[in-house]
Order: sequence, then structure tokens, then C-alpha cells
Amino acid sequence: MDRAYAQRYRDLYERHWWWRARERLILDVLNTLVPAGGWRAILDVGCGDGLFFDRLSAFGAVEGVELDAALVSERGRQRRIHIGPFDARFQPGKRYGLILMLDVLEHMPDPTGALRHAVDLLEPEGTMLITLPAFNLLWTNHDRLNRHLTRYTRRSFAMVARAAGVRVCRSRYFFHWVFPAKLAVRLIETTLRLAPAPPRMPPRWTNRLLYLLSRGEQLTLGKLRLPLGSSLLVVAGK
Repeated sequence: MDRAYAQRYRDLYERHWWWRARERLILDVLNTLVPAGGWRAILDVGCGDGLFFDRLSAFGAVEGVELDAALVSERGRQRRIHIGPFDARFQPGKRYGLILMLDVLEHMPDPTGALRHAVDLLEPEGTMLITLPAFNLLWTNHDRLNRHLTRYTRRSFAMVARAAGVRVCRSRYFFHWVFPAKLAVRLIETTLRLAPAPPRMPPRWTNRLLYLLSRGEQLTLGKLRLPLGSSLLVVAGK
């Protein structure tokens, strides 16, 4: 991740409408999946500084893996965050009932290998919850800033999942309204040849409005499984 972006990531995660709306959607989905008594062990792959741990702890014991040491504070290092690559070198000596990969696979040069390793660490009846940026058509400076390697569609992810031995239970796009907005951003960036710049917090009223728009969409249009969106959500298993 870009260093300037990394330094501001905590504030963006805690306040920006996109991160707030995505977190609420993930919690909604987890509430429909959680078994009685919760999950015995949860692994958050690409967890950063463990900013999602407090919410996840309501579902079970949480730990994480983060490749970029610069994203993990001293406090984070005390919260069961393993710093290093998510590959065969990560051997925790246990399996997990829930593995989260939230906007992480697009950074990995070997997503098939990462998914295969996640399957190896998953309990027989365990669950994987994955989010990804959707459609290369929406590629913008934000992808360059985040050092993304690709964006996914339901079909392209299904091919990677199949090669990794992952069973896709269901998948759907979200942030539907963002799709045309990102198309417009791409056109502007291409026309004006704009350089990448870290995202900023919008004004409070704008931030609140966009959050409410996103949540309203999740609670209504999200049930329709529309064929377009700027992000993809996948529920999977072995």
C-alpha cells in the first residue's frame, strides 16, 4: 500500500462512508451464517492493524495475518496478528471455522495459491467470506494507489476458486450505485491524465449521505442480485 495512504488508513476505515457501509454489510452476512455458539476460531487474512477485530470478536476468537508490517501498530502486534505472507510458511497449527479475505486477493500475485492455503486451514464445515473489487472496466488511480493487480467478476473469481478447490456457495455484487460513478472517475482521470492521490474524507454531510445511500441499497437492491457493482462478495467453503 502507498505509504501516505497507509498512514491515513485508520481514520478512513473508522469514518469514511465506504468502509463503514462495507463493514455493516459484512456483519449482516455473518449474522446469517454464524452457527449456534459462534465459530471456535476466526482468521482475518490481510487484517491490517486488526481494525475489524472488535466487531469480529462477537462471533468467536479472532486472529489475523498481515503481510505489510507498516500497517500494524505496536498495539496491533499484541492482538494475535501474524506478520508475514499468507502462504505455506504460515502454519498456525490449527484450523478455522471462519476465514475472511476482505479486499486482499486483488493484491496477491498468486490468488489461487492463497485460496488453496485458506482451504487447507478451513475446518471441514467452515466458511470463507471474501470481498473483492469488481470489473477491470472500473480500473482507476485508486487501484494503482492500492497496488491492485486485477479486479474480479463473478465468473473470473469462480475460475480461480475452482482451480483452488474452493466451493462457491453464493456470490453477488454490491455498491451498485458506485459502478457508474467509478466509470465517470475513470473517464475524468484518463482525459485529464490525473496522478494517483490518497483518498480524503468528504465533508461530514456528504459522508453521511453516501453512507445512507449505500446502506439503503444494501437493504433493498442488494436482494435482487444485480449484475453490476463496484465490489463482489463471495461466501464459500471446501
